[in-house]
Amino acid sequence: MQELLALVSGVLVGFSLGLVGGGGSILAVPLMVYVVGVPNPHVAIGTSAVAVAVNAAVNLSGHARRGNVLWSCALPFAAAGVAGAFIGSVLGKMLDGHKLLALFALLMLVIAGLMLRSRAHVGDGDVRLNRSNLPALLGLGLGTGTLSGFFGIGGGFLIVPALMLATGMPILSAVGSSLVAVTTFGATTAASYAWSGLIVWKLALLFVVGGIGGGILGGRLAGALAVRRGALNATFAAVIIAVALYMLVRSLAAWG
Repeated sequence: MQELLALVSGVLVGFSLGLVGGGGSILAVPLMVYVVGVPNPHVAIGTSAVAVAVNAAVNLSGHARRGNVLWSCALPFAAAGVAGAFIGSVLGKMLDGHKLLALFALLMLVIAGLMLRSRAHVGDGDVRLNRSNLPALLGLGLGTGTLSGFFGIGGGFLIVPALMLATGMPILSAVGSSLVAVTTFGATTAASYAWSGLIVWKLALLFVVGGIGGGILGGRLAGALAVRRGALNATFAAVIIAVALYMLVRSLAAWG
């Protein structure tokens, strides 16, 4: 039953990623804890990180073929973030699991707020790495990488605005470029948790398989519902808020 629930949960995460283009991975940890039934929050985070990295890599290949990845900016951002992801994952493993879930719930509320913001930014599609944007790319990469490693998330809804802030690139380029960072951050976090024996590989594999299948379904439906994208984002943000509040109550009760 646990393996079936892991597969179904992976489908849900992949479907939401394909449908709204981001934010789905934030549901991986609560699904792993409250649906799949992984009792140790640190194992849930480590196992989820594997799925996040693989699903991001699959999506990255598609964006790269369509020319949506600005590699000159994405690579230094990701390189700085790898160091942050390693530091964050070490700090996350040191914190009590219930406290970590409570903080994770608060981060979910922040991400839901970012989803509700307008995404009408136009930006400069010809932006390239230069002396003026390099410090911002490295600093923001380090910061978002640390958060990603600490909570075991992809962090796309943090990375996308960070890339736009650092360089002024358009939203589509930021989404594509962010997947370079999501892949490397997830892989770094997964490696750190694997070193500590905090990954259930069978569940991670089922989550990945379900995520790929769900992503294909969500991607196909996204085209048909493109005109309702704003409503979809708002609905999905509401789901994240509801899950975050549930996690917060459960975590604080267990902590107390």
